[in-house]
Amino acid sequence: MKILMILTSHDKLGDTGEKTGFWLEEFAAPYYVLKDAGAEITLASPKGGQPPLDPKSDTEDAQTAATDRFKSDDAAQAALASTEKLSGITADGYDAVFYPGGHGPLWDLAEDADSIRLIESFADKDLPIGAVCHAPAIFKHTKIGDKPLVAGKQVTGFTNSEEEGVGLTDVVPFLVEDMLKANGGVYVSGDDWASFVTSDGKLVTGQNPASSEEAAKKLLEFI
Repeated sequence: MKILMILTSHDKLGDTGEKTGFWLEEFAAPYYVLKDAGAEITLASPKGGQPPLDPKSDTEDAQTAATDRFKSDDAAQAALASTEKLSGITADGYDAVFYPGGHGPLWDLAEDADSIRLIESFADKDLPIGAVCHAPAIFKHTKIGDKPLVAGKQVTGFTNSEEEGVGLTDVVPFLVEDMLKANGGVYVSGDDWASFVTSDGKLVTGQNPASSEEAAKKLLEFI
C-alpha cells in the first residue's frame, strides 16, 4: 500500500506579517494512522524539502498523542524535512493521496498546477483522495471533464464560523466553505471544532484539526 501525502510550502499569513504553513496535528495523526496500517508513505510539497510548520500548531495546547509521537520519531522528522518536489510526482503506483491542512494550502496548493494535475489523475483512476480542514482548498480548480470535481458530491472543510472564530475571515484569500458551495459541492458540517468526516465515492473530507485521524481511517476503508 503506497500513499502520497502532500503538504503546503506557503508560510506567509496574508499581509499580517505572521507565519503559517501546515498544521502539525493534521499531518501527524494521519501519518501514523496510515503508517500503522502498513502504508509506505511518500511526502511531497510544491517546493520540496522542509514544509513550513504553522507556529500556532506547535503551541502546548495544540499537542496530541500523535504530535508527541512525531516529536520523538527521528525517522518521521527526517522524512518531513526532505519532502519530494511536487512537480516530479505522478499518480502512478500510488493507492491514495492525502492532504493535511493548515492555512498554507489556501495560497499555494489551491492554485498549484501540479497538485491540480495529480488530484485529477487520482480521480480519473477512481483512487481515494483525502483532505482535512483547510486542505479541501485543493478542490478550487480541480475538474472532472468540464465540471468541478466536487460538484454534486458531499464534502466538508473548515467552516465559515470556525474561520471567524480564529479571526482570519478577512485575511484568507477565500473561505473553504464558500468555495466548495460555489463549485457545486453539497457542503455538510458538524459542530465547530468537533470531529466530522464525510465521504462521497472515494472522496474523503474532514472539517477541522479534530477530524484528521478519522479522515485518515476513512481513507483506508477505500484502499
